[in-house]
Amino acid sequence: MTDLKLLTALKTDTFEFKNRVFMAPMTRARTPDHVANDRTALYYSQRASAGLIISEGTQISEQAIGWTNTPGIHTSEQIEGWRKVTEAVHAAGGLIFAQLWHTGRASHPDFHDGALPVAPSAVPFESQAFTPEGPKPTVTPRAMTLEEIQSTIADYEAAARAAQAAGFDGVEVHGANGYLPAQFLEDGPNKRTDAYGGPIENRARFLLEATDAAIRVFGPSRVSVRLSPRIPYNDMGDSDLEGTYMFAVEALEARKVGILHFMEAAQLPDGLKPLAPEARKRFSGVFVVNVGYDRETGEQAIASGLADAVTFGTLFISNPDLPERFRRNAALAPSDPSSYYVGDEQGYTDYPPLT
Repeated sequence: MTDLKLLTALKTDTFEFKNRVFMAPMTRARTPDHVANDRTALYYSQRASAGLIISEGTQISEQAIGWTNTPGIHTSEQIEGWRKVTEAVHAAGGLIFAQLWHTGRASHPDFHDGALPVAPSAVPFESQAFTPEGPKPTVTPRAMTLEEIQSTIADYEAAARAAQAAGFDGVEVHGANGYLPAQFLEDGPNKRTDAYGGPIENRARFLLEATDAAIRVFGPSRVSVRLSPRIPYNDMGDSDLEGTYMFAVEALEARKVGILHFMEAAQLPDGLKPLAPEARKRFSGVFVVNVGYDRETGEQAIASGLADAVTFGTLFISNPDLPERFRRNAALAPSDPSSYYVGDEQGYTDYPPLT
């Protein structure tokens, strides 16, 4: 079968994505100095046949760091490192967005000279941080001051400008997986009583201000926002998931954000209402789904109108030419989970394309 809708072009006023097989952002922990390098450039350029690559989470500041050996985008050296990546991807005919990342409470004092990570509120939670010494339990964070919140929004704008200088085609605000914007959005981790807490209009403020910061640099059509209402990672929780996230979706629609990257498993447990169809109804831009999709379920998502594109994660790790493998309906190479977050070339740039 070669007439897959997944392999058809997707045109917007700004972009022509050559297919709807997008590469999901994936932490790979291959930058020990927090600077993208030649190996990073090779890794992404090998996967440039994706309709769009969304980079691994990229720290917007020193305070944002929360995972060892991950890249940043807040110094001149980091900009130059990422320029190698964008030039390699563009030379291979691809498009790439930078994912702007602040881990918030999911960080660890080891990254901050013993200082506590920051969050909306000082709420104890259970997760683990991947420190230079290995996984460690997370700690109760420190609540951000209003001045720190505004400074962090400025960091998002500065990181977006750095991404633009590095040659990225756009940016994605990482509002998913229990990181800082999601910590503000959900009422489990957010117990504030000021303009950033309480009713959803306040809890969504941080996410929307970070998005506005990116829009000021790239314009709305080159901005993506990633949301994950049903991902409990990092001990998240909200008393009204649907209400919270539909408010966020409608606010992003009002801003004419170009891409909404919606994480929800292709197959949900029985009795659990999917939220992706509701989000799709409320968003007129490029709607992208993610989590657990394969060739068959991804094609169904496009054919049914649920999504405009699908991001694939682990399938892209071991199948750098994934769109071509889908076209041929070729066997997919298995990946090695033991090399997802450690190593050098092994499990990173040594997966061959089809011959």
